[in-house]
Amino acid sequence: MPKVLDIIPGTAVDGPGLRTSIYFSGCTHHCDGCHNPQSWDFEAGTLMTTEQIMEFVEENGFNVTFTGGDPMAHAIDLLPLAKELKARGYNIWCYTGYTFEQLIKMPGCRGLLDFIDVIVDGPFIKSQRDINLRFRGSSNQRLINVPESLKGEIVWWNDGIA
Repeated sequence: MPKVLDIIPGTAVDGPGLRTSIYFSGCTHHCDGCHNPQSWDFEAGTLMTTEQIMEFVEENGFNVTFTGGDPMAHAIDLLPLAKELKARGYNIWCYTGYTFEQLIKMPGCRGLLDFIDVIVDGPFIKSQRDINLRFRGSSNQRLINVPESLKGEIVWWNDGIA
């Protein structure tokens, strides 16, 4: 079971449209300038079952974003949740400090990627901070279309809005 710091319904900053953002505890990246350093602690938060999280998600009906912390630090624990979300038709975005290239080589993470629609990858780099970027904080971070990228070459997510 993953530890959840918070669940925020109706946010518009963690992906397109209104979304339910689930903040998971624990991160080893410790990016300088992180907007959520309280999420670094793996012991913070509350253990929640897939059923408990799904109840909250279903109550609001928005697509879902995994954030934190680094959700990929809990990839194996999040797999049942991701499977259930996809089975119920939800779109899933995930923020991580790892790069896509790193994730596809990490056994636990690779399985979770099969259920993620878009990943925002890479650590936040303070010197590359750009407040004009959509859905990310620094210019090194990428919005990756995961299903297409798992076929071979990395494909950037694009919703047609500049």
